[in-house]
Amino acid sequence: MSAEGGTKAIVAALTANTGIAVSKFIAAGITGSASMLAEGVHSVADASNQVLLLIGGKRARREASPAHPFGYGRERYIYAFIVSIVLFSIGGLYALYEGYEKLSHPHELSAPLVAIGVLVVAIVLESFSLRTAIKESNHVRGKQSWVKFVRGAKSPELPVILLEDIGALVGLIAALLGVGLAVITGDPIFDALGTMVIGALLVAIAVVLAIEIKSLLIGESATLANIGAIEAAILADGGITDIIHLKTLHIGPDELLVAAKIGVLDSETGDEIAAEINAAEERIRGAVPIATAVYLEPDLRRSPVE
Repeated sequence: MSAEGGTKAIVAALTANTGIAVSKFIAAGITGSASMLAEGVHSVADASNQVLLLIGGKRARREASPAHPFGYGRERYIYAFIVSIVLFSIGGLYALYEGYEKLSHPHELSAPLVAIGVLVVAIVLESFSLRTAIKESNHVRGKQSWVKFVRGAKSPELPVILLEDIGALVGLIAALLGVGLAVITGDPIFDALGTMVIGALLVAIAVVLAIEIKSLLIGESATLANIGAIEAAILADGGITDIIHLKTLHIGPDELLVAAKIGVLDSETGDEIAAEINAAEERIRGAVPIATAVYLEPDLRRSPVE
């Protein structure tokens, strides 16, 4: 569900941003608006980011190989991390630079109504893209708050698109306010200030994304709900006396490595222990379908004295 929903959100955002970017650059060329130009670069960065996410998703589906026995699931994290860097550098830093230049060398806008019209249309299109991202995120968010969803999500695509769309929508509103105030007051400094706001917003979003995706790249454990389900599945058969220790690791958004040392009775035969381990592995995969790699190591416990 998360991969499919993420792809829908990416395609919706890519379609919207490509059209928006073209219209913004045309309007920037006509009006000379700094915030419009910054928004155009922002939309190009967003569209490029969505292409990167699609590439990462495709490459992550490759079959495991001897060199990569656990598959390529983490490629989705790598491409999402690249997205945060692109958003920071091309989107945020460029907008800050452009705003600074316009503050240093202000000039009046030409044909401001064109810029306002393009921004209004872009706000409508971006709203539809954000609506798609919210709808798809709700399928996997459950009862979590939005902050917890972004911080705890193991699939990077939906949080990335969600934050990008929110940043784009707020940035468009800032650009609209900047252009509008510049027209009303006749002072182009408001257009430059709108550009600075856009840049600061993009940098902040990029930093948040980089921090969260870095955690995924390093390696995160399963959610508490999945850990509880795994423990219950292991102990569902009385032959396994206890769990000595349990470690989990996401080797991809939808792939989980489970390794545990379990206690078994010393009165059992090797065949009985092997059968219990095999049964426990099946129960784990049934309880947590993303547990694609399960390794259980038995440790002997003395039989209770009668």
